[in-house]
Amino acid sequence: MRILLIEDDPMIGESMEEALRGECYAVDWVRDGVAAELSIRHGIYDLLLLDLGLPKRQGMDVLRRHRAQGGNTPVLIVTARDATASRVEGLDAGADDYLIKPFNVDELLARVRAVLRRRGSHTNSVVTHRGLTIDLAAHEASLDGAPLTLSAREFALLRALLENPGSVVSKMQLEDKVYGWGQEIESNAIDVYIHHLRKKLGTDFIKNVRGVGYKLASVV
Repeated sequence: MRILLIEDDPMIGESMEEALRGECYAVDWVRDGVAAELSIRHGIYDLLLLDLGLPKRQGMDVLRRHRAQGGNTPVLIVTARDATASRVEGLDAGADDYLIKPFNVDELLARVRAVLRRRGSHTNSVVTHRGLTIDLAAHEASLDGAPLTLSAREFALLRALLENPGSVVSKMQLEDKVYGWGQEIESNAIDVYIHHLRKKLGTDFIKNVRGVGYKLASVV
């Protein structure tokens, strides 16, 4: 999943980026409201993490413009503004949740998962498909009850495929879900990870739709 982090404080931004990437999210980080709007306009994100006190354009203005233009990307406000009026204003403007600084990283990650669940097809953090079970919160996986060892990128790729199990996902879409800005992507990286996953899950678990992309095999 791809997250746009909108935060002007370098220390807070670095800690948030590190924590999110540690959970296998692809993260793009911008530091002002104008850059945020450009990124939202030209990128496809599963979640926006939005500070309110931003240079160039306030976070609340970014949120209002995004919703006014029909944008439905989930938004989690992360801000030091703790007044009830600010929280009400943010939620009424279209935010999905509101987290006050300073915060515990575990709570941030839990709120990220909760917002993504509410906007997605899963009602909890455990996803299953053809004997595969993935616990998004615990970052654990098993196949037919046996523990499954996955690398961070393998886990992220499987999570992307599990968002819509019956749909074909292109290689470019998978790259967008797995890699953030500045991360080097080799031309065959996705193919290599798919190969590794097939060795662990079975050769028929992930189907190749020639010229289009990949999808998970149907449940039988």
